[in-house]
Amino acid sequence: MNRAALRRAARTEWGPLFVTVRHALVARRLGAVPMTLAAVALTAVFQIVQNQPWGFEPVQKLGSVQARLPWWLALLRTPLSLFVPALDLPVWGALAQVLIVFGIAEIALGRWRTLAVAYVATLAGTMYARLAVHIGPDSVFGLPPEAAKVIDTGPSAAVVGLAVYVTWRYRAWFTCALVVLAMVGEAVVKPNLAGKEHVAAVAAMLVLCVADEALRRRKPRRDVYRDEGGQRSGAPATRS
Repeated sequence: MNRAALRRAARTEWGPLFVTVRHALVARRLGAVPMTLAAVALTAVFQIVQNQPWGFEPVQKLGSVQARLPWWLALLRTPLSLFVPALDLPVWGALAQVLIVFGIAEIALGRWRTLAVAYVATLAGTMYARLAVHIGPDSVFGLPPEAAKVIDTGPSAAVVGLAVYVTWRYRAWFTCALVVLAMVGEAVVKPNLAGKEHVAAVAAMLVLCVADEALRRRKPRRDVYRDEGGQRSGAPATRS
């Protein structure tokens, strides 16, 4: 494939999303992503506090989720668990994920939809962990009892879910498929709690995308995929 063909493929794949993000950043700069900046700051604060002798326990009580916890307590802690960095991973990775993926999603989808999608993806992973422990290690979908004690925090499931949802909405099919295959490959190579939770987040997002697609197709057509110049693009016209 020559360079011209590669450029055309790149424009088809990422053009609508790139234009949307670029226009927002040029027009409003950091004002385009206030929720993302707040999320990055909250993640950094949690990281600093949980590494203090006095701070680990309070952070765990606020945002630490484990499959052995009661349902009601896990549900209460899940929203903040997105912003508590995993203890076994470098914090810069979590900060970069939130800044880049949450930032793109906030511009492309709007802040409230971004938060909703991130929460659904994280909740899917959290709820899957309970089911997997119940199924047990004898099934490909199960996990050993020890997984119920694993502290389950961090933005990774939310990041995966947002990546799938945004690329689907903006018709970046190759990127969407790549994210899905990467998560499945991760779970196959390393079938631990994190890997399987990512697959659960992907599955939840695919169901959400299909449902969203069906709902939008039932509405009257109003040039929902046309840009300002009247040409078809992959970018949705309406955002919330």
